[in-house]
Amino acid sequence: MEKTTEKENRPNSAELKEESEKTRPSDAELKEETARKNLFREGEEISGVVIKGYDFSKGVDYNEIVKGFSTSGFQASNLAKAIEIINNMIEDGAIIYLGYTSNMVSSGIRETIKFLIQNKKVDICVTTGGGVEEDIIKCLGDFILGDFRAKGSELRNRAINRIGNIFVPNSRYVKFEQFVMPVLEELYQEQKKRGKPLLTYDIVWKLGEKINDERSICYWAWKNKIPVFIPGITDGAVGSQLWQFSQNHDFKVDVLADEKEIAKIIFEAKKAGALILGGGISKHHVIWWNQFRDGLDYAVQISTAPEWDGSLSGAQTREAISWGKLKEKAKHITIEGDVTVLFPIIVAALSERL
Repeated sequence: MEKTTEKENRPNSAELKEESEKTRPSDAELKEETARKNLFREGEEISGVVIKGYDFSKGVDYNEIVKGFSTSGFQASNLAKAIEIINNMIEDGAIIYLGYTSNMVSSGIRETIKFLIQNKKVDICVTTGGGVEEDIIKCLGDFILGDFRAKGSELRNRAINRIGNIFVPNSRYVKFEQFVMPVLEELYQEQKKRGKPLLTYDIVWKLGEKINDERSICYWAWKNKIPVFIPGITDGAVGSQLWQFSQNHDFKVDVLADEKEIAKIIFEAKKAGALILGGGISKHHVIWWNQFRDGLDYAVQISTAPEWDGSLSGAQTREAISWGKLKEKAKHITIEGDVTVLFPIIVAALSERL
């Protein structure tokens, strides 16, 4: 029997390749293994609030529905957090600022704001010129539900102004001018007696006194002597009326004196909280001045504005901490949503506390 050499016993390259292909996982097997490693990972167990909504099989209990927001997630949980923070403001005896834009008054939120001022649930308000004029105008004539998609040119031909899906006949503003001019004349005479310019809330209070209508925000601000400041008073219909009146009267409004009054309130406050509806100047004027007292202790903001464009209106409350407008340990929340839906729920939930 012939003796084979070691070289002859070795597998050749073709045989090695064939053997390797037999033992190597197929592409399908490799994909399955990758998927299993990626998908079937044992997650770490965590503790916390269990996500759960209201069980309607128990019937309709509005208090419990609202309580259920806290465990619902998304903006519902932010809404519940806002209610909790406002409760904290009340319990802490904080001075409460209310900042709101004019469209809040254009909408049915006017009645919610009126309720808070009527019942002395806020201490100081900051709004825009529109936030005052539209309150008075609604006492002179109704605003009507319209359509976001209404054609602008057709409305213009009919002398109807559109605010979102709310229609306002231009005749309302004609009536406003007719109402305002005699009020400004009376204010002018008071200014001459005082020997110094008026503050913006002097105008708000006088408008409220003269409209003498319990549906009005301005009326209850005057009645309860709650200051309503208008840092942008020269804007809008009220601003144009002031300008026209000043053309033949030495009529002066001192917005810097406003700031002195705001500063006094701020520095005397042991605790301060803010309810901010919308954005713009009414929001900023509240948070800006509070940085001089080392920031707000509490803040709740409701806004639809996005944060990514860097606007003040879209800035979340957490951004205000970097400026010192909110204290580092302030309790705060931003709810992203429509004030007309969310704010009445907040006030309803707090009705027993407010």
